[in-house]
Amino acid sequence: MEKSAKPAQPAPPPPAPLGVPVADSHTHLDMQDSTVEEAVEAAAAVGVTTLLQVGCDLERSRWSAEAAAAHDAVWAAVALHPNEAPRLEAEGGRGALDEALDGIAALAARPEVLGVGETGLDHYRTGEEGRAAQEYSFRRHIELAKRLDKTLVIHDRDAHGDVLRVLEEEGAPERTVFHCFSGDAEMAGVCAAKGWFMSFAGNVTFKSARPLRDALAAAPPELLLVETDAPFLTPAPYRGRPNAPYLIPYTLRAMAEVKGMSEDALAEHVAANGARAFGW
Repeated sequence: MEKSAKPAQPAPPPPAPLGVPVADSHTHLDMQDSTVEEAVEAAAAVGVTTLLQVGCDLERSRWSAEAAAAHDAVWAAVALHPNEAPRLEAEGGRGALDEALDGIAALAARPEVLGVGETGLDHYRTGEEGRAAQEYSFRRHIELAKRLDKTLVIHDRDAHGDVLRVLEEEGAPERTVFHCFSGDAEMAGVCAAKGWFMSFAGNVTFKSARPLRDALAAAPPELLLVETDAPFLTPAPYRGRPNAPYLIPYTLRAMAEVKGMSEDALAEHVAANGARAFGW
């Protein structure tokens, strides 16, 4: 007899609304169960009034741009995820990767697309054999962001030193965001010195995330953003349940506690930072 499927975890309850509206600076609506309309409505009800929808491959990036064009509260970022680049090259050679990058460049030129990302390096899921393709793709995205004057949105997983090296070699765009910041306090200091934005997600609330909270404590309020990375990284106490933009207030309140700031004071910084980082 087959075991019954594990029941789906219920969605977390909505938090109390924020007093100062903010943006979810990184979400994947295409991976969530709700419609875009439902996600926008639920987020707005708790004071999350702007969503950055992020594409991770050519098809999802196209979907992101179209969703942003259709909804006033949604903007888009488009890119090949770092783990997508070596997959494309392995399947179709450098030509396949270049063709996909050209497609991303065409999407990035659209007015509803404010960011080029998430791009960067991922040494957690990609081994040595794929790192050259990742770095090539990262450099192409950096060049694209600078050429089109778009914000660079960085994915950095277990690759801090190499990400910083490539940014130094290529020259970072005027507006650079470290999505789901994963560095320590020392790296937060490096980013602060460069004027790079640091976006924190629900994992900053996890019990095991003390180094991440130390980084948050070291980061200046003028460079902080908040995100869900939904449907991933649902904040405590709902870790393991599906994440969505309406859960941003849980993370922002936890961040305010770490910073020793009032919720409204941090939200005012985050709102202003989002406007500076992305221009919405």
